[in-house]
Amino acid sequence: MVYLEFYKEEDFSSVDYALDEVQLQYTSPAVNALKRISERNTGLEFPVTVLDRDRKPAGFFVLDFGEDKMDLTDNHNAVLLRSLSVNPEMQGKGIGKSAMLEVDHFIRKHFGTCDEIVLAVNQNNISAYQLYLKVGYQYEGKQRIGRSGPQYLMSKKL
Repeated sequence: MVYLEFYKEEDFSSVDYALDEVQLQYTSPAVNALKRISERNTGLEFPVTVLDRDRKPAGFFVLDFGEDKMDLTDNHNAVLLRSLSVNPEMQGKGIGKSAMLEVDHFIRKHFGTCDEIVLAVNQNNISAYQLYLKVGYQYEGKQRIGRSGPQYLMSKKL
């Protein structure tokens, strides 16, 4: 069981964990994602802290309602899930899977008009791709080239 909360500044030290070189190919660390949000200053990106069952920060991701999502969908009511990571010390405990299941409820609660989640996953990130399939994301053959190579474009209707 995990809990999701909008990121707060006091979460920073707990989500500022180091990712290894392989993980950095596929996701942005929280510090980079937060910097990008600050620089863009659109008000359409919402950082989220993943809390473990003891309500300690264990992971991070961003819900992006900006125009970047239109590279993955034609649906203006969709959200782009990006920069997902779990603290390496807490990986392998089902936190990522639980967060991906809980995000549906979080979005429905806080963003009632959103009816789809989209994301891009690197084709070489097989474990993440399989995780997304297990929690209900669909891959319908669409791809794009990302910063670390080809990516599958996936979506989940809410």
